[in-house]
Amino acid sequence: MIDFSVPQETQMILDTLRRFIKDELQPHEAEVEEKQFVDPDLARELRNKAKSVGLFAMGFPEELGGGGLNAVDMCMCEEEFGFTKDALVRRAFGAIPGSLENCVGEQREKYLLPAVAGDINVALGMTEPEAGSDAAGIKTTAKRDGDDYIINGSKHFISDADVADAFIITAVTDPSKGAKGISAFLIDKDTPGFTLGRLQYMMGLRATNHFELIFDNIRLPKSQMLGEEGTGLYQALSTINKVRLGMVGGRSVGMARKLMQYSIEYAQQRTQFGKKIGDFQMVQAMLADMATEIFAARMMVLNAAWETDQGMDPREKVSMVKYYASEMLGRVADKSVQIFGGMGYCREMPLEQLYRDARVYRIFDGASDIHRVVIARSLLKNGQMPL
Repeated sequence: MIDFSVPQETQMILDTLRRFIKDELQPHEAEVEEKQFVDPDLARELRNKAKSVGLFAMGFPEELGGGGLNAVDMCMCEEEFGFTKDALVRRAFGAIPGSLENCVGEQREKYLLPAVAGDINVALGMTEPEAGSDAAGIKTTAKRDGDDYIINGSKHFISDADVADAFIITAVTDPSKGAKGISAFLIDKDTPGFTLGRLQYMMGLRATNHFELIFDNIRLPKSQMLGEEGTGLYQALSTINKVRLGMVGGRSVGMARKLMQYSIEYAQQRTQFGKKIGDFQMVQAMLADMATEIFAARMMVLNAAWETDQGMDPREKVSMVKYYASEMLGRVADKSVQIFGGMGYCREMPLEQLYRDARVYRIFDGASDIHRVVIARSLLKNGQMPL
């Protein structure tokens, strides 16, 4: 028998998380959206409050100071994160690159443990102008010079670069080896030759600022290499499935649920032609489609997360989750705006923000088109779909 009940301990975490989001984060949403900035004092306050109730770095192992939640629990938490702004989630609960767990020796003391404790921010820098979905196509280089590496190149669309104390970046150390010639490095923000480039304004996810990173003859000792040489891309990709499941899959479900709730309440209240718009069959059809798609996406997320917790490698399912959940969110957002009509297009309503925020979920961490290719190749290679 398959048990779909939520364990009591997990439910307690979710209840605490919902209260925290409602009481501590949502009151700041309008101001943060308008200013496109989270005040450092507010960020510090939110982080301290989250730490005090055990809601910081929940997905990291307990032995590192994290919450020790498994993939299923984290996906359920990410679903709740979808009910507020990404920038506030990052400041309160942490946005810590999973590949930091590859730190060894002094790296653990300088980067990993302080990041999990919330004492420093570490950002991940992979994307480049010519390397988005093609993560192996980066041009940034790291050339060996004695016991050091000389880094040259640039990154863009780097989240949290403005608040980061350090960065994990990927660079080509051996061009002849392709994807296996890419390594990862830890770079402090005050390293000579490192420059924070221009702020790249986005249509949505305001206050989750994205910047360019510029590397001009940065000299790094070999001790700043993260993991073994040539494993940089593997490190990033080995942790990205959890990101796709939680931050994309789980959060898409949460955002869609929020849009669905707005739509239900509006359909129950809004009167046209002498009756509630919820009485019109076309509105009912949109609500039914939204609810069904949200349910389907949620089950996909939890199934893939459960397999991850069992030590399986459901990479094809993760691609299905990333593809379907993000596309589902787009459809739900569109239907929600349609139900609200002109009011849904107004900036004074939260739907306008959610509609803009939803669009990027079909792009980052692998565009929908890329994941469709991954899914199809798996089907053709294995001769059947994963069950």
